[in-house]
Amino acid sequence: MSFEVEPVNRSSLSSQIADQLQEAILDGTLKADDRLPTEDELSKRYQVSRPTIREALKRLAAKNLVRSKRGPTGGTFVTKPSVAQLSDSLTSAATMLVSLKEVDLDEINAARLELESTCCRLAAQHRSESQLSALIHELEVQTDERITAEDFCASDVRFHRIIADASGNRMLAFVMYAVIEALQPVANMIAYRFRERTVIIDHHRRLLEAIQQQDADLACGILKEQIEYLAARHQDAQDWRAGKAD
Repeated sequence: MSFEVEPVNRSSLSSQIADQLQEAILDGTLKADDRLPTEDELSKRYQVSRPTIREALKRLAAKNLVRSKRGPTGGTFVTKPSVAQLSDSLTSAATMLVSLKEVDLDEINAARLELESTCCRLAAQHRSESQLSALIHELEVQTDERITAEDFCASDVRFHRIIADASGNRMLAFVMYAVIEALQPVANMIAYRFRERTVIIDHHRRLLEAIQQQDADLACGILKEQIEYLAARHQDAQDWRAGKAD
């Protein structure tokens, strides 16, 4: 197995080595299930210490790009990350952006409206009977008054993920997972004190009916209505928190 070793600066050796190995994995030079050279061999190639190599491999493992195996046939092997793992990475990055206040709610809502409107249009065309049944099931979950706020929000997330899946576009669904699972729950939980479950359920029921009837324009209009409703409730929450702080 041969891959190019480029000179590295001394400032962040493990990061640079991890980046080089990652590039070799992504461009196919290193393929899934390939065994990497040992830590000792890599340290000689890069002319760095073994702890530096170990740290670089930890960085790759955190991205699900390599895995370790013990025993006589063990070592460090290249892993092909699953779609779910890649989606989790995107979700984590999006969540961090929100937590650090690098994006505000207006940006979140604008992104969600554009992306999910496309999902709704495609879902109206391509939705399957099993996906319609899954949406109906989530509505039944949400109408159960005994469920907790957390369970209601979890069902809300699943409802919108099903719509993303029903679009039939895997790349669009992949991006939407980050928006739905990272951004939507943040907005929902902040605004929870000021929103009514019955309003959200009504939005979902009408959205389901529009998708069932393959009315894409109606579905997009209902989605816009829900996003505007949540934005208004979020403003109510901010006003309440500001007043409480005074």
